[in-house]
Amino acid sequence: MKNTLIENMRVAMEDHEDTDGKRPRYRAVFISDLHLGTPGCQAGPLLDFLRESSSECLYLVGDIIDGWQLRRRWFWPQQHNDVVQKLLRRARKGSRVIFVPGNHDEFARQFLDHQFGGIEVVEEAVHVTATGQRLWVTHGDYFDGVIQYAKWLAYVGDTLYEWALKLNRYLNHWRAKLGLPYWSLSAYLKLKVKKAVNFISDFEVAVAREAKKRGHHGVVCGHIHHAEMREIDGVLYCNDGDWVESLTALVEHHDGRLEIVHWGQVLAGVIANARDGRERGADTDEKNAEEVSPVLVSQP
Repeated sequence: MKNTLIENMRVAMEDHEDTDGKRPRYRAVFISDLHLGTPGCQAGPLLDFLRESSSECLYLVGDIIDGWQLRRRWFWPQQHNDVVQKLLRRARKGSRVIFVPGNHDEFARQFLDHQFGGIEVVEEAVHVTATGQRLWVTHGDYFDGVIQYAKWLAYVGDTLYEWALKLNRYLNHWRAKLGLPYWSLSAYLKLKVKKAVNFISDFEVAVAREAKKRGHHGVVCGHIHHAEMREIDGVLYCNDGDWVESLTALVEHHDGRLEIVHWGQVLAGVIANARDGRERGADTDEKNAEEVSPVLVSQP
């Protein structure tokens, strides 16, 4: 039954992604804040997304590996290896893969302008869309005052965030048993606490202002785990979110159109479709049994 469900999910994802029978290919994909090396990393859904979302360019916009957490406690399951291998395979297969380190993988900043397995490591990047828009690509931690001026406080906040994620997993374990969809406690708290809301707003404005100062049409960043795409003072601000809670990515289509993909919602739809398919199949079997039974009874 489990294997059948997985197969149904894969088929349903293919149907969702493509109506022509061909796997879609984006011009560019931007992902950040994977936090490999932590229990919070949603490596399974991330692997599904990478399998279904091939692209000419793949930007890894920081906090790919969580060096902070790994220094405190080693955590590296096989799925995290699989993600790394998938990224390396992308580079080997001809995609351009650009890694812009963040604060959690700041150790990689000592290897700027080098390549590892075909993956380019750079401080920042500029992506030019199909329509000629120049997008500045940066993780965003340089615009976080806590990271820059009170790093000890950032470490404390990181520990508290880890506890919130543990509680989040516990709550969603029971929500799943009750048939309820995934719900992020930490994201809810961030949006309800006034200071957190102000921090997000101030961060977005600061990043957009710097992009404008540099003469770019827009900016792509991560860091705050809050997917967003909006215009700020004439600059297109894009945040690709994270793969701990929101399961989001920013993609560029071949016509230059930008879109935030909410993969968690895609998976929820896939599971619902698979469940509906099983229920319809069960109803059909029951109906067929009712139609066949009288015939069997009437036979000598």
